Amino acid sequence: MSLTRTLNRALTATTGLQVRRVPRPAPSRPAAPGARSEQPPGPAYRCPSPEDLPVERLLRKPVFIISSVRSGSTLLRMMLGAHSRLHAPHELHIRHLRVDHGNAVARSATTALGLARGDLEHLLWDRVLHRELVRSGKDVIVEKTPGNAFVYQRLRDCWPDARFVFLLRHPESVARSWHESDPVKRPYQAAVTESLRYMEAVEAARAAGPGGHTVRYEDITAAPQEQMRRLCAFLGVDYEPGMLRYGRAGGGRPVRGLGDWRETIRTGEVQPGRPLPGPGEIAEALRPMCRTWGYL
Repeated sequence: MSLTRTLNRALTATTGLQVRRVPRPAPSRPAAPGARSEQPPGPAYRCPSPEDLPVERLLRKPVFIISSVRSGSTLLRMMLGAHSRLHAPHELHIRHLRVDHGNAVARSATTALGLARGDLEHLLWDRVLHRELVRSGKDVIVEKTPGNAFVYQRLRDCWPDARFVFLLRHPESVARSWHESDPVKRPYQAAVTESLRYMEAVEAARAAGPGGHTVRYEDITAAPQEQMRRLCAFLGVDYEPGMLRYGRAGGGRPVRGLGDWRETIRTGEVQPGRPLPGPGEIAEALRPMCRTWGYL
């Protein structure tokens, strides 16, 4: 009888505990041919070609709203979700859905199929969104998690036919709203720093990809019909007046913790935005982004 087994018998009899060997981490494997890596570090994956899409993806032409936190993305998703052809669920945070091979044999098996870990995650993301779309009975899914800005390139690589809507808001208004949502947890200066990180990711995505549609939160609240007509034209669907009264048209309900939950959202109609801050009210760190986005 081994020493470990003898020790475990004694421990189990007296304490109910056992000693177990910590498993060694599995050795890393080279990525599948043609794989690329997400930056900062992420799993390797392949980019499906247009010819591969019918095999690689169930979901076709998904729409992603790329925005900072506190930019009005919940309002926009509620308005889009009120359309008879557009399904815009609450934030899904798919970038945090990860895959673990479990052991070296499973890794070898999927690698032999040409599937790296990133490929498996993309299959999972695709299945989750496709399932949600099929359950809705609509034609197009719209996903609006603000964290999508940090994985914009990976979303493009996962769905080469994806469409992107870039939602902008005055950077100072973003930071103030982010601070006001939890002043104790998020002092103003911390809100400036954190929200700027999102805004920089949004701008990097806007600069990186061809196409896409840019809309401002202030324009949506000031002229919602005009902006929704333009956005519907980009998405290839007819404008529907019920988008402006999303509460009556069944645009979905806000889900606490997965988007905005303020009373202005729950009214079911577009509300006026806050007055824009004056030039002297803008934090110094936000001024470059204000200029880039045309607010200064």
